Amino acid sequence: MVERVPESINFPSEEEKIMTFWKDKDCFQECLKQSKNRPKYTFYDGPPFATGLPHYGHILAGTIKDVVTRFAHQSGFHVDRRFGWDCHGLPVEYEIDKTLGIKGPDDVAKMGIAEYNKQCRGIVMRYSNEWETAVKRMGRWIDFDKDYKTLYPWFMETVWWVFKQLYDKGMVYRGVKVMPFSTACNTPLSNFESHQNYKDVQDPSVIVNFPLVGDEDVSLIAWTTTPWTLPSNLALCVNPEFFYVKVKGERPSLTSAVSVYAAAELYTVLVMDDICIIRHSKCGEQGAFQVVLDNYVKEEEGTGVVHQAPYFGADDFRVCTEYKIIARDQAPICPVDASGCFTSEVTDFVGQYVKVSDTSDIYM
Repeated sequence: MVERVPESINFPSEEEKIMTFWKDKDCFQECLKQSKNRPKYTFYDGPPFATGLPHYGHILAGTIKDVVTRFAHQSGFHVDRRFGWDCHGLPVEYEIDKTLGIKGPDDVAKMGIAEYNKQCRGIVMRYSNEWETAVKRMGRWIDFDKDYKTLYPWFMETVWWVFKQLYDKGMVYRGVKVMPFSTACNTPLSNFESHQNYKDVQDPSVIVNFPLVGDEDVSLIAWTTTPWTLPSNLALCVNPEFFYVKVKGERPSLTSAVSVYAAAELYTVLVMDDICIIRHSKCGEQGAFQVVLDNYVKEEEGTGVVHQAPYFGADDFRVCTEYKIIARDQAPICPVDASGCFTSEVTDFVGQYVKVSDTSDIYM
């Protein structure tokens, strides 16, 4: 007997019928029982945090993971599918810091590490029930009863064991990389974490004169929106493909130093060339305080001259290592501590938070 398909289908209702059928027959566990003697297919599921509710990205990734494990099962493998929970990292600490009004490591130290960890453990599973409901509702087969948590000692020990194997095989090296950093938590951030709390803020726009050694009457004009990085400056970078002008007059406030015609109208143009100024402004073939060349300098904003603070800029670090101003495997000197405050090397702003120093009259 052929059952007729109705002209209109209520898809949510049909999905609920299927889920009820799966639950009544215990289909997922039955599949695991039937396949237990087959070859194992190992699938590592990167776990989410339960401190927040699932969003589109979780649902999309979870659907793909479910397809992979179902296909492996149907291809003759036994596939353990255990849900996991990420219990470490800034998402957990960020929530606790907001709740308890914690501003930095000093506040954590006053509370005590044990109490802070206890508070964090108290919220790591805050939305676990909502997660289980959402994951099952989307039709994914995965075991919540045999889940794992990254805070389990055996899990952490396993991660360190794997790291040790990589180290013993010479696959681990120590390097230097410019990364996002949280001055509140005193820790580097992943790209994901750095995108969690973006805000529109007002940054100062500063034009700086850099007098040339041997000809102090001539200056290169650089522009920056991060004046707090100026104490860390080691060089200036220009684009070898641009035309630069040498002008006589007051310090220009042009959108771009490569605006040759605008410069010609406002100032007396002494030299207009793409390389002559660069040749005469080098302060040495090696070492700091020289002018270097790189195409990352753009003409859409600024003056076409970019100051180089290699500890704080990825391009700055790359260019300064290429010109051997700094060593590739050593971090440059940093006059800012982990809380974002200037150290004693910067006498005018010692102890001051870098973004507070941005408003100083010294730049005016």
